Amino acid sequence: MSEHFRVHGGARLVGEVDVVGAKNSVLKLMAAALLAEGTTTITNCPEILDVPLMGDVLRSLGCEVEIDGTTATITTPAEISHEAVSVSMSRLRASVCVLGPLVARCRRAVVTLPGGDAIGSRPLDMHQSGLRQLGATSHIEHGAVVAEAENLHGAQIWLDFPSVGATENILMASVMADGTTVIDNAAREPEIVDLCVMLQQMGAKIEGAGTSTLTVYGTTELRPVEHQVIGDRIVGATWAFAAVATRGDLTVRGVDPKHVHLVLEKLRGAGAEITTDEDHFRVVMDSRPVAVDYVTLPFPGFPTDLQPMALALSAVADGTSMITENLFESRFRFIEELVRMGADARTDGHHAVVRGVERLSSAPVWASDIRAGVGLVLAGLCANGVTEVWDVFHIDRGYPSFLEQLCALGASVERVAD
Repeated sequence: MSEHFRVHGGARLVGEVDVVGAKNSVLKLMAAALLAEGTTTITNCPEILDVPLMGDVLRSLGCEVEIDGTTATITTPAEISHEAVSVSMSRLRASVCVLGPLVARCRRAVVTLPGGDAIGSRPLDMHQSGLRQLGATSHIEHGAVVAEAENLHGAQIWLDFPSVGATENILMASVMADGTTVIDNAAREPEIVDLCVMLQQMGAKIEGAGTSTLTVYGTTELRPVEHQVIGDRIVGATWAFAAVATRGDLTVRGVDPKHVHLVLEKLRGAGAEITTDEDHFRVVMDSRPVAVDYVTLPFPGFPTDLQPMALALSAVADGTSMITENLFESRFRFIEELVRMGADARTDGHHAVVRGVERLSSAPVWASDIRAGVGLVLAGLCANGVTEVWDVFHIDRGYPSFLEQLCALGASVERVAD
C-alpha cells in the first residue's frame, strides 16, 4: 500500500534520540558472512526495509537468515550458490556487494545489476577492473555481472576514484586471494573501517583501515564471528540538521562525533552550539541559522547523503549558500521539490545557489530517494501549513522508526495510507 506523510510545520524539536547501526555498513557486513562457513551474528542492525531484502539475497545463495529486531543471524553452508539473481537484487543497490565474496568463495559469480535510489549513474567499472587485476574475468551479460577465476592472486590496484562499493568488493575478494593485495586510493569511510574490523575478526589480515592504502595478506579460510555494527553517522547528522533547521535542542546518542566532525563544524558555522562526547553530541539552536557553503566529497569530506539536508537548511537560512555536488549528478532533483515549497534556489551544472527565505510554504512533494525524502520532511517542519511528502517508502529504507522519533521530539507528523 502506498503511503505519505503529513508534516505540520512550526515544531521545535527538543529531546534525545538514539541512533542504531549504519545502513551503509550492515548490508556489507551481511554480505561478508558469505566468506565463512558457519553462523555469523550481526548486532545493532537498523530495523529498515533493506536488511530483510539483503536477507532474501543471502537466502537465494543458500544461507539461512533470521532477523530478530536488531540482530541478524546468518548461517552460511559449505557450498553456496554463485548466482545472486533474486528479485530483491533489483530493489537494492547494496546487493552488488555480494560480488566480491562470491568470487572469493566460489571463484564464480553471476550478480544481477542492482537497483536502489535514483540519484544518478553509479557504474561498476572499478569493481570489475579490480577483480580482473586479481585474476578474474568480468563482463556484463543479460543484465548481470558475470565474474570467474580459476585462481585469485594478489595485485597492486589503483582506484581512479575512492569508490566505497568498489573498495568493499575488491577488499572482500582479496582476503582469500593468494599473496598480497594493495588497494591504493581506497575509500576511507567509517563503514569501510567497520568492514575491515569484522574481516579481521574473521581471520583476515588487513593493514591500513581508515587510510587511503589498504594492504591485504590473503588467507585460505575465515571463521564466522559476532560483530556489532557502528552507529549510523548519516542518520545522526540528519538529526543534527533537524535541530538547527527547527531551532531546536537535540542530544544524539550512538554515533561517534569524529565520524561527523566536518558536518558539526558546518553547523557551528551556521550558528549552532554543539558539544560532543565519546558516543554522542548535543546541538542547540536558538536563532535563525546563518547561510554556509557545502561541497560534497568522499570521507572525510561532507557526505553526499547529507546534501538534501544541507539544501533544506539553506532554504531557510539567513543569506545565500552555494552547494556543490561532486559525486551524484541527479541529487539536485531534490531542488525541484524544494522550489514547490517556496525555496529560492537554482542550479548550474553541479552547483546550486540557495537564497534563504524566512519561512517555506507547504506543498505536495515527492521523494526520489531515501535522503531526499528525509530532506523534504525537514523542509516541511520549517514550512507554514501542512506538507504532504509522497513515496515515503524510500524513507523507511534508511531511517528506522523515523516518524515515531519525530513525534517523540515534538513534531506533528502522520503516516497516511493512500
